[in-house]
Formats: sequence, structure tokens, C-alpha cells
Amino acid sequence: MSDSLKYRICELARELGFDECRIAPAAEAKHAPSFDQWIADGCHGDMTWMERNPERRKDPRVVLPGAKSIIVLALNYFQGDTIPRSQPGQFARYAWHADYHDIIEKKMKPLTAELESHGGNQKQYVDYGPVLERDFASEAGLGWNGKSTVQIHPKLGTWFFLSEIITTLDLPPDPPMNDHCGKCTACIDACPTDAITRDRHLDARKCISYLTIEHKGPIPEEFRAPIGDRIYGCDDCLTVCPWNRFAKTSADLQFQMPPEIASKPLRDFLALDDDAFRTLFRKSPIKRIKRPAFLRNVCVALGNIGTEDDLPALQAAADDPDPLINEHATWAITQITARLT
Repeated sequence: MSDSLKYRICELARELGFDECRIAPAAEAKHAPSFDQWIADGCHGDMTWMERNPERRKDPRVVLPGAKSIIVLALNYFQGDTIPRSQPGQFARYAWHADYHDIIEKKMKPLTAELESHGGNQKQYVDYGPVLERDFASEAGLGWNGKSTVQIHPKLGTWFFLSEIITTLDLPPDPPMNDHCGKCTACIDACPTDAITRDRHLDARKCISYLTIEHKGPIPEEFRAPIGDRIYGCDDCLTVCPWNRFAKTSADLQFQMPPEIASKPLRDFLALDDDAFRTLFRKSPIKRIKRPAFLRNVCVALGNIGTEDDLPALQAAADDPDPLINEHATWAITQITARLT
């Protein structure tokens, strides 16, 4: 029964558009002690939610009593090598358009329903739940954890989302995959802020993705120049991975960047009020960081690459009542003015 159910779940996952479906046993995550130390060292920055209920994060059987298996799913979001932005201002690829949480949650519902029909209790997560998902992806043989801590798949490269269904059903596990990073250090060497401090150890406090997305306060001045024109996340450690030579373009058009974002000059983002921001990014994961943090990022990018033409927009932003926006706009004006003298 368990073999036939596993086959049915994997077939259904492929029908729903997932690129990979594999099974890990529900057990304590292999890197649980490392996670504890990472938190103790403060490498999570102000992501204080990671500190709460650490036992739930390390062991899915605490999240779902009686859990036996974890179904790990991969969804390709690679949109090819062509960058859609005709203007400066880089977005991480996963945020080019549709919010992947919404897309994946919709795809997972039939899988959960199938498991329920066989008597299982389930919990499903799309990177927002208390699950050390890359540990379980590696345990299931869905790629391996790279030196940047990003999961790598031999056919998808680095461009895929992970999601999980924890279930009380006992499904046959898949074997782990060997680590194929070898002596390569391309991801470590590419990091603009040296946030990858050693193999498979990321100090989030230095990471551009953390600084532009998770961090809610002012961006430390020492990291503003290395951010360059990145306004939401950073793909540098993913892009340089040699395994991306096998990545294929996703057929899902929901991950393409809409033209109203692709063609917008950086300074025009500064004119967005709260309503306009929510409207422009209503289908995007970018909406989650809210207008002040996003405009903070835009100001930093303009401070790094902006010209005299950008000064009027920045001067208006410097009068914004939100201190996060006006402080970074003032900094950007100072940087551009210095380049003009």
C-alpha cells in the first residue's frame, strides 16, 4: 500500500507541475546542532522568529505528532538568461513576478487531499513554517546543500523552490544524494559582502538578501556600496554555480516580470505612495517588505549608481515622513553630489 501510494503522490506531483517529488523520514534534522549554534552566534540577525520554538523547527514530529514522512517538492522558476529589466535595479529572480507562496500552495492542495483520503494527517509549508527544509531535501535525495547553503539539484541547478508536506502516513523514503560541490568555491568567491564565512555557513547579517528583505531597519553604511543596484535580494551565489548549465527554462509564465515593473526607471519607484506600491506589487512577494523598506533599497541603489537626473526624486524622498526613507534618500543625495564634484 505504501509503495503504491508513494507512486501515486509522485505522479500527481508531476501532473500538478512540480519538477521533483521525493520522500524523507520524519526525524530530527541532521543540522539541528549547527542550527542551535548559528542562532546562539546571532547570525540570524533580527529574524527573531527563528529563535521561537526551536524544537519545532528541528523536528517535524514536534510540529505534527505522529509524523512519519516528509514529502519534499521542487518547482523550477528559472526564466532563462535574459534579464527582463531594461533599466538598472536588480530583483532576485524568484521575485520577478508572481508570489511563489500562492502558486505552490495551490498546487499542493490536491496532494494534501489525496493523503487525507488515505487517512493521513498533514501540515504543508512553503518556506514559512518551522522546518529546516534543506536538511530534509538533502535527506530525500532532492539535490544537496551547497557551500553557499543554497540547495543544488543536478538537473535544476539552483533555480527552484522547495516546499514540504509533513504526513502521518509512512511512505518509503528515497536515498540521499552525494555532495557534488567538490573543490568549487565559486559561490563563496562571488559573495559581494563575504557573507558566506566558510563552507555552508552564512552570516545573514552580511547577506544582501537579508539586508534588502528581512532586515527592517537602516542598512549599515558598510554594506551600502556592495549592494550596488540590487533593490530586492541578491542572486550572485546562485548565478555562478556551475550546475546551472543544466537548468532549463520554466514553462510557467507566472514567473515572468510584468512590463510595468521591467521598464520602470529606479527613480520612478520613489513616487509610489502606499496604495500605488500595493497595486504595483499586489501579485509579487515584494509586497511583503512594504513600501518603506523597498524605497530604502531604491535609495541605496541610486546612491551607488544614480546621476544628477535622479536628484529631484531623491530630494522629494528626503522629505518623506518615514525616517527609513528620508535617511537613505539623504545618504544617496550625498553620494551622487560627491560624484558630481
